[in-house]
Amino acid sequence: MSHLQRHHISIVSETFPPEINGVANTLKHLCQGLKQRGRQITVVRPAQPGEPKGPRPYQANSLCSGELVVTGVPIPGYSELQFGLARSAQLVAFWEQCRPESIYVATQGPLGLAAVKAAKRLGIPVCSGFHTNFHSYSGYYGLGALEWLLRGYGRWFHNRTHQTLVPTRKMQATVERMGIHNARLWSRGVDCQTFTPHKRCSLLRQSWGLSDSDRAVVYVGRLAAEKNVKLAVSCFERIRCLHPTARFILVGDGPLRQQLEARHPDYIFCGSQRGDDLARHYASADLFLFPSKTDTFGNVVLEAMASGLGVVAFDDAAAAEHIRQNENGMKAPLSDDEAFITHALRLMDQPSQLNQIRTRARLDALDLTWTNQIEIFEQLVLNQSERGPYNATDKQSIPIL
Repeated sequence: MSHLQRHHISIVSETFPPEINGVANTLKHLCQGLKQRGRQITVVRPAQPGEPKGPRPYQANSLCSGELVVTGVPIPGYSELQFGLARSAQLVAFWEQCRPESIYVATQGPLGLAAVKAAKRLGIPVCSGFHTNFHSYSGYYGLGALEWLLRGYGRWFHNRTHQTLVPTRKMQATVERMGIHNARLWSRGVDCQTFTPHKRCSLLRQSWGLSDSDRAVVYVGRLAAEKNVKLAVSCFERIRCLHPTARFILVGDGPLRQQLEARHPDYIFCGSQRGDDLARHYASADLFLFPSKTDTFGNVVLEAMASGLGVVAFDDAAAAEHIRQNENGMKAPLSDDEAFITHALRLMDQPSQLNQIRTRARLDALDLTWTNQIEIFEQLVLNQSERGPYNATDKQSIPIL
């Protein structure tokens, strides 16, 4: 086995860059970091619009050294994401051509299930990632009755892998209560060279109708019910009662955008942004609202901190790990929407405290490097036990699919 083969990791995901979401963003940094460390990375993912299916060799500036592109079908109610469809035999053939040392399955859809089956046939250690609370999303799309089914499937799926990587200590406890065993902590980093207060842009702020002394309140993320955007809107309306010159900047897209634009034509809808353009939108704002109660992490919280914003969030996910109340941000109990709004109003009313928090947030973000998290991922994935999945033979782990 060659040096590269000894350090070959295959990543399986139903979403991948240039798609814009937290999972794709995490995988972008993961692939970049692993390549910089000399690892061989192959990726299995669904085809994106207009893209041919099948094996793809290495291409210059690619995030990986090879890909297998499979059929994709849109997820109902979440059309910008896809399920991947592939037979286990197709994945076995792909990995037999260049056998990985380990496989990381980032999503638990049909493609992830086929990958776990193929890995088992080949005797390759496989671990999974708990990136998305899909069972929690069901209630927002009229599918609340299916939550128990999705939760049961998730438990069965993750217990078929050697370990499940989760981004926070709180999520580690949550999945263990769900009956998912062998959860391991793998957090996230932030690119503080891309996301920085230095990218604050007076021309962009002027286009929003703001003077230097006016406040921009920003939301970055999917405009969807499960992100609790309704609370962000309520919060801003309360802010505007006291600060009439404040503007609400919404960066992102989703099923609620058309409705929000119709109801609030004075809001600034910027659509999806990426790279330096996204960084300018963060840095040109002042207060960042993160009202989600369903995210497993929320990379945008770290991006906002790195950009020197005053973050208001719930005591959950990334905020629970990295926000210290009244020091580098504000966080409210999950059950207390009024506290969330009160924290935002307090920062708007107390500019000196807001400025102190913004400065501290940036300084703390400088310690949250991707380099450290890539090293942890590598240790977890490349040093997996050769024993079988934790619960693969437990008769109580009933396959639902």
